Amino acid sequence: MPKQSACETLALFGGPKSVVRPFTRYNRIGPEEAEAARRVIDTGVLSKFIGALHPDFNGGPVVNEFEHAWLEHFRIKHAVTVNSCTSGLIAAVGAIGTQPGDEIIVSPWTMCASATAILHWNAIPVFADIESDTFCLDPASVERNITPYTRAIIAVDIFGHSANLDALSALARKHGLKLISDTAQAPGAFYKGRHAGTLADIGVFSLNYHKHIHTGEGGVAVTNDDVLAERLRLIRNHAEAVTGDKGVTDLTNMLGYNFRLGEIECAIGLEQLKKLNRIVEDRQRIGSALTAGLTGLQGLRTPVVKEECTHVYYMYPLIIDADATGIGRTQILKALRAEGLECIAGGYQNLHLLPMYQQKIAYGSSGFPWNSSISRRDVSYERGICPVAETLQDSTYLGIVLCLYEFCPSEVESTITAFQRVWANLESLRRHG
Repeated sequence: MPKQSACETLALFGGPKSVVRPFTRYNRIGPEEAEAARRVIDTGVLSKFIGALHPDFNGGPVVNEFEHAWLEHFRIKHAVTVNSCTSGLIAAVGAIGTQPGDEIIVSPWTMCASATAILHWNAIPVFADIESDTFCLDPASVERNITPYTRAIIAVDIFGHSANLDALSALARKHGLKLISDTAQAPGAFYKGRHAGTLADIGVFSLNYHKHIHTGEGGVAVTNDDVLAERLRLIRNHAEAVTGDKGVTDLTNMLGYNFRLGEIECAIGLEQLKKLNRIVEDRQRIGSALTAGLTGLQGLRTPVVKEECTHVYYMYPLIIDADATGIGRTQILKALRAEGLECIAGGYQNLHLLPMYQQKIAYGSSGFPWNSSISRRDVSYERGICPVAETLQDSTYLGIVLCLYEFCPSEVESTITAFQRVWANLESLRRHG
C-alpha cells in the first residue's frame, strides 16, 4: 500500500506532491544491444539490400536472421521487416490489391497512420466506432459500415489488448474482405492462445522507440500467405524495378519504396526480441499492481481484459464516470498533474474530425480522392458517426503513460497514492470546481 496518506491536502491546494521525483524513462537497451550493433559496425555492412533481382534483394544476413527469429517467436510463416509500422501498413494495404476508390474500414481512435495508409493508395477510409471496454473496433459498427465498395478492415489492437478477431474475421469471410491487424501497441498479447497480430491476413508490429521492444524506428509485417508475403517484400524494395525479372504478372500496386530496415536495427531487434516475454510480464505485473491499488475508487473504471485475452499495457487506460465522481475529467486531471503524475486526457484525436477529413483535402487542393470520379459515394466524417470514440476523447478517458516510463515499485506506489489522494478529496475539488 502507498506509504503517504491519501487523505493529505491535495498538491493543487498546497499539500505535498505524491510524485516527488521524475519517473525513470523506459529503456530496455543494454550492453547486449550495444555489442550486437558493434558487431555489425565492425563488418562495415550497415545495409545489404539491393533494389534489383539479386540474392540480396531481401536484405543482408542480420535482416534475414531477425525475420526468422520473429516468425519463430510469433509462430507465423512469414515476417517482413520494414523501416516503420507506418511503412508496414502502407505495404499491407497495397499488398492486398487495394484499388483507387476502394473503401477500407478502420478505427477513428488510433495513431493517424492506421488511416493514412489507406489514403496512400487513393482508397477511402471509413471510420467505424469502437468498443467502450477494449477501445478496439466494434464488429457491429464495422458491419453497419460495409458497402459493396469495401475492400478490407484494419483492426487496431489499441493500448495492448487485441481486437475481437473472431468476429472481425467472420465479417471478412462473409463479405469477401481482407483483414489487416495493426498490432503496433500489442506485441506479446494473446487472443485465444494465439499471438495478436497473427490471426489476420497481414499483421503489422512497431519497433518505435517507446514500444515494448524497439530499434529506434522499425516495424515487422507478418502473414501466413505466400503471395502476400512476396508482395510485401516487393513493395518494401522498389517493386517496379524487379517485377519483370521476377516474372510477376499481377502488377497491381507494384509501386515500390525504400521501406527497408538496416542491419544495425535488426541486430538490436534480435536482442530485444529475446527480452520480449520478460518485458511483457513486467508490464503485466505493473498493470496488475495498478488495478489492485485503484479498484474501488468510485467512478473510476480500471482496464478490461476480455476472456481468453491478455493485455500488455502499452497504456494503462481508465474511464471516469462524472456522474459517480460528481466532477468532470478536466478537474481530476488537473489535480493528478499537480500531484506530479503524468496522465493524458483522451487517447488520440478522433481521426475523422481532423482537418484533412473534415475538409476532404489530401492530394493537392481539389479534394482528391474524395472529390473525384474514383470515389463512389459521399463518405461521412461528421461528428456523431463514432459516438463511443468521441465520448472517450471528449470526456471520459484518462490514460497513464506506461509506455514512456519504467514504473518501478516506488513509481507504481506513488501513482496509486496520487489517485487515492485525489479521490479522497473529491468533495474539496467539487467546492473549488
